[in-house]
Amino acid sequence: MGSAASAQASTKIAYINSQKIMAEAPGRAEAEATYDNEMKGVRAQLQKMDDSLKGIIEAYQKIAPTLDSATRVVRETAIRATEDDMSKRAQELNQQMQQRQVDLARPLLEQVSKVLDQMREEGHYAMIFDVGSQASVVVSADKSLEITDQVLARLKQLGPPKATSTPATPSGPTAKPSGIGRPPRG
Repeated sequence: MGSAASAQASTKIAYINSQKIMAEAPGRAEAEATYDNEMKGVRAQLQKMDDSLKGIIEAYQKIAPTLDSATRVVRETAIRATEDDMSKRAQELNQQMQQRQVDLARPLLEQVSKVLDQMREEGHYAMIFDVGSQASVVVSADKSLEITDQVLARLKQLGPPKATSTPATPSGPTAKPSGIGRPPRG
């Protein structure tokens, strides 16, 4: 029992605020700016598709009263098919941009993880808790155990992580109208 008690007495722990680290980490602003810039292109594509679909519908509505019922059914079916195609394309763009967001964040998250592992080993910490996440269960802690500023200092020494992926280049003439299922902003 004595050795278990001494092991517990020498156990070192620390904690970080991951929100602060991610907000101030080198490279975060650049990755966010890259994502926002790429999203402008996607939003422009979605807006063009939305405008195109609106134009098709408006043109149809103008001539619909003059069409016989069979022609109306054919045109309405074509409009629905176009709308479905645009919806599928918008979903593809959403997925591409979600993946792009993950790709842009990955080098930064890997660098933070590497620094935390190094600091845990160097400081002989048994654990490092995160009090900055929404899932944090730490309700009170000694401020002297916080190593957030040391982690940030180490990250700033390393500089921005190297990007590992190429920019997304969504292409294609069709996508979902901009009012339906916009890509998440992140």
